[in-house]
Amino acid sequence: QVQLVESGGGLVQAGGSLRLSCAASGGGFSARVGGWFRQAPGKEREFVAAISRSATLYTDSVKGRFAISRDDAKNRVDLQMNSLKPEDTAVYYCAARKTFSPLSKLPVDYNYWGQGTQVTVSS
Repeated sequence: QVQLVESGGGLVQAGGSLRLSCAASGGGFSARVGGWFRQAPGKEREFVAAISRSATLYTDSVKGRFAISRDDAKNRVDLQMNSLKPEDTAVYYCAARKTFSPLSKLPVDYNYWGQGTQVTVSS
């Protein structure tokens, strides 16, 4: 059973940066797609970014500001967030798909989830 633990959330002013990390155990990210989702109060969980061994995928609102990366040797997927905006405020969740699955933006396609980390961007 894959277990995911996020870290790196916090409070930052608009225009600032944060780096989220997701550490995997019990299976790791090797041969898996890793993704980041977020959920703001009163809203549905939405896709942010995903990474396979050869490609990345981003939602339009974060393109050019966020960068997802992976380190399979460390079983980790990171999300570097720059030029943060108040509308980026949410709980951010790390997720992973079953092995050898393609990139996806759909939460239902992800089998493993972390507990979430709060990101708050003040104006």
